[in-house]
Amino acid sequence: MTRTLFEAEIREQPAALRRLLDEGRRPVDQIAAALSRSARQFTVIAARGSSDNAARYGQYLFGIRNQMVVALAAPSLYTQYEAVPRLEGALVIGISQSGQSPDIVAVVRSGRSQGAATVAITNDPASPLGAAAEHVIPLLAGSERAVAATKTYTTQLLALAMLSAALRGEEAAWDELQALPDALNGTIADNEMTPALASRFRDRTGLVTVARGYNYSTAFEIALKVTETCSLPAVAYSSADLLHGPTAMLDPELPVMLVAPGAREFPDLEQVERLAREREAPLIAISDRPALLERADVALRLPAGAPEWLTPLAAVVPGQLFALGLSLARGKHPDAPRGLAKVTLTR
Repeated sequence: MTRTLFEAEIREQPAALRRLLDEGRRPVDQIAAALSRSARQFTVIAARGSSDNAARYGQYLFGIRNQMVVALAAPSLYTQYEAVPRLEGALVIGISQSGQSPDIVAVVRSGRSQGAATVAITNDPASPLGAAAEHVIPLLAGSERAVAATKTYTTQLLALAMLSAALRGEEAAWDELQALPDALNGTIADNEMTPALASRFRDRTGLVTVARGYNYSTAFEIALKVTETCSLPAVAYSSADLLHGPTAMLDPELPVMLVAPGAREFPDLEQVERLAREREAPLIAISDRPALLERADVALRLPAGAPEWLTPLAAVVPGQLFALGLSLARGKHPDAPRGLAKVTLTR
């Protein structure tokens, strides 16, 4: 029995992914066909909060699998500085759970007025963001009542992955996508003890999350979940960036969470692990690699064999469960963290 909406919505993610796969493929294929009719020189993705972490995934996803040049928008250029970049020939994607934030809407509206192709990814197709874009991918996640995003985040990742697969025109990619709901079910089952394991860190004053490549986005999303629900500073780094100075902060009081799924080995991620162990920093590993899990102080297991491009959808789940357990252990209210609202309107 779940105690919080936050936990209930973590557990709803496999069903939300299945619904989007079942109902979303046809409209995504139609959008991809429309986009393919004209060459796009570059892609701009506008988002805030958890949606911005989904955008980070999109940056790697479209860059690697679709050979697109992808930039993350700076919405304040449009709303604060009135210095509108030239978006002719671009694909502009706006990502927002609510579709309400004026600055994200402004980027998409500007792109459309300049003749750019525009796509909105939102849980509310009737929102201002949905109205601003030429094409809309509804998340179909259902109502999300906890303030911290869970199922809207993973459905955003899935929507981006589906669009990437449709643009590639590879049926094999869709076979891999179809395996995701079962993969998330397995991840949840394998991490039933994660909330209890997280409680041992209730007296720590911070957390560092580290990843590379596709899961750079996962490190940021887990850090955000911990910060939101636990009132605890958590910072995310690429392992490459961490080695450019911030490793000076590693010590026995600061837990380090490594997100390292899949067969690809990043030498700098391994170097961060060595440094953490040398400095006696508690090591938390989210991985499917038996050797890394064995070396970690806390092992958060992922199902083996997932294609690298889809690992962020499962890898974020142990981080969500970790945030849940740590929040409850610290006496916080993960459904409605202090000072936060479900819809944030930034300009």
